Amino acid sequence: MKDLEKLTNDKGVITALAIDQRGALKRMLGERTTYEAISEFKTLVSEELTPFASSILLDPEYGLNAAYNRDENCGLILAYEQTGYDKQEPGRRPDLIPNCSVKNLKEQGADGIKLLIYVDVDEVDGINQEKEAFVERVGSECNAEDIPFFLEILTYDDNIGDEKSKEFAKVKPHKVIDAMKRYSEDRFNVDVLKVEVPVNMNFVEGYTENEYLHSEEEASEYFKAQSEATDLPFIFLSAGVTPYLFQETLKFANESGSTFNGVLCGRATWSGATNVYSDDSKKAKKWLTETGVSNINNLNDLVNLVATPIK
Repeated sequence: MKDLEKLTNDKGVITALAIDQRGALKRMLGERTTYEAISEFKTLVSEELTPFASSILLDPEYGLNAAYNRDENCGLILAYEQTGYDKQEPGRRPDLIPNCSVKNLKEQGADGIKLLIYVDVDEVDGINQEKEAFVERVGSECNAEDIPFFLEILTYDDNIGDEKSKEFAKVKPHKVIDAMKRYSEDRFNVDVLKVEVPVNMNFVEGYTENEYLHSEEEASEYFKAQSEATDLPFIFLSAGVTPYLFQETLKFANESGSTFNGVLCGRATWSGATNVYSDDSKKAKKWLTETGVSNINNLNDLVNLVATPIK
């Protein structure tokens, strides 16, 4: 495993801030928003919140100004993949930003490289083999440049479609855990996995007012199985849930014996600022300095208690 010291806090835990969203952020700010507005919003988030983050995840398309305006003690992870995927083709295949390489992202100041892939372990072999070869190439690039490789895995099943549905919640533990097992193999040269929690907490006993799918005991077993699926450090993404639910999920993970090593949290920290940014960037800055800082500090306090330090 490569040196992660620039990306962890003094406890050896990753308390990272994610704002590498591109298409999603454009939708949040309004489809008519400009390149300059997206860049400015990312810069505001970076300026106000990186003093409280161990590292920040940004994209080189809109986020370099934000990267250069981060706190000096905050590490930098740069995304390498293009946003989204071709919905006309099966398989949600990944692609890289055309003018980027691991070498030039490192030259831009990156302390780590992040690649996002969509994975369905039950997809046809040909598509999964393509994705595996793709990840192997990026892992080899990161190895050559001696820079940590963060692999973000988002699971799906196109036969079901909606990843927030009850139907997908039934298969999610299998999808998440088996994908982690596969991409933990040495051939991929992954240093840290960025992953979903193994269950949809909206279908867990005690976390929903509706009929639940998993008892607390069953959900707890899935969190334990997830930890046992890999020897790599792994961190949780917030998947756009509310700050409250994300924090409750982390507590549940810890109580279940999960050995997760931190978080890379995005919208659960800063999304509220998008609602006021279009009216006035000063209002967005005020929201970030008050609510945003409160969100990230509350999360950090919890993560430092419940996450396992990287050795």
